[in-house]
Amino acid sequence: MMKIKSTEIVDTFAEAFKMHGSRIIITAETKEWAMAAAQSVTGFATSVIGCKCEAGIETEIPSEDSPDLRPGVSVLFFAMDSDNLGKRLVERIGQCVMTCPSTACYSGIDEGSEIVVGGQLRYFGDGYQISKKIADKRLWRIPVMDGEFLVDDIFKSKEAVGGGNILILATDQNTALKAAKSAVKAMREIPNIILPFPNGVVRSGSKVGSKYKALIASTNDAYCPTLTSIVEKTEIDADINSVLEIVIDGLTLQAVEEAMHAGIKAAIKPGVKKITAGNYGGGLGQYQIHLHELMKKSQN
Repeated sequence: MMKIKSTEIVDTFAEAFKMHGSRIIITAETKEWAMAAAQSVTGFATSVIGCKCEAGIETEIPSEDSPDLRPGVSVLFFAMDSDNLGKRLVERIGQCVMTCPSTACYSGIDEGSEIVVGGQLRYFGDGYQISKKIADKRLWRIPVMDGEFLVDDIFKSKEAVGGGNILILATDQNTALKAAKSAVKAMREIPNIILPFPNGVVRSGSKVGSKYKALIASTNDAYCPTLTSIVEKTEIDADINSVLEIVIDGLTLQAVEEAMHAGIKAAIKPGVKKITAGNYGGGLGQYQIHLHELMKKSQN
């Protein structure tokens, strides 16, 4: 058994999946407008199960480091394949970034598969759009009511990792919330990752399949405190009354592992009895991130 302070680290693994990821950089006249666009473009993007993509804000970008020397926000998108990712980028940038006052939008990845974004959004200009080339990179200037929307012609996507996760098992909801909040804060210090759920945390963890044929996923009953006495198999001890999950998507496996490690360390608090991870027995995901191996790395 591995125990850190009073918290057991369960000898299991998080099962993560191959995905395709992309980074977009949104800039605007002020930080507030850039963030407004970023919050809008990442709305309803918690899980590919129901949202077709997963997205989140990676970090704020100071003016001196942004593509056009204006305040910026970096946003990461993930989908199961490049084609699906491309559709989501065109839809969301068109509806949530181009519509936001003063914004521009740029590709934040230099290498990978090409996705035509600005080249599709340009038609909104109704023939008045203008192509612009800067250092061998094509952009489109699309006329809008406050001036122009500037957007890269091509965005890039690369192979990425989705579904890294930890589960925090605590004596009560308040303890679980405090531990999850600390874990999220630590994870968000790691570059190249996002936590797609609200404030980075999900309470409605899922399992594969359902008694209802129309559903591909349903509640993870083994971790539901109210079901411990009636389900065939529970992972909850008698002193555990709240479980929260944090899901991590990253542009690299290393980034996901670093985020999980940071989150586990930060979540270890009095009242957190166990930290574990969700998996499907190794039969679905391409990556297995073993918690004991992860934590031993920091001890060497």
